[in-house]
Amino acid sequence: MNNNDRLVRLRYALDIKDLDMVEIFKLGEMEIKIEDVQRMLLKAKNDEDSTVNEYLKKCDNRTLEAFLNGLIVYKRGRQETRPGEPQKQEFMIKNERNVNNVLLKKIKIALTLTSEEMLDILDEAGVHLSKNELSAVLRKEGQRNYKECGDRYARNFLKGLALKYRD
Repeated sequence: MNNNDRLVRLRYALDIKDLDMVEIFKLGEMEIKIEDVQRMLLKAKNDEDSTVNEYLKKCDNRTLEAFLNGLIVYKRGRQETRPGEPQKQEFMIKNERNVNNVLLKKIKIALTLTSEEMLDILDEAGVHLSKNELSAVLRKEGQRNYKECGDRYARNFLKGLALKYRD
């Protein structure tokens, strides 16, 4: 699963329109045109191999994280910075291995989900995790009990969100 897939699935699950996506990117401090958003969501036509997962415009890690940061602001409002805190938030996605972990954390924040609600969403999609396993996935990378989140869990979490929010 690549970042474009994550973006498409999240957009579908939360029923976000193209104009709202442009607004969310802007809130995440990234200027992007509606045409670019649409190109990120459309797969390229490939007659030779229909299993190729190529999109018209690639969504890199910075773009995905800008969208997730914007989603938090869109859903919860901008947080006031306290004295002594840096103005700009540093990016959490450092490599391809922690993208799913950051995705789950930021969706949890944006939608104000509890751990129990996240477990219920995963259960609805047919994935059963313990509270400890979820806690390990939500930990900061480098912590003792940190566990990498695989595509299967992220994909099923987004599927569960779609089942919850689109019914």
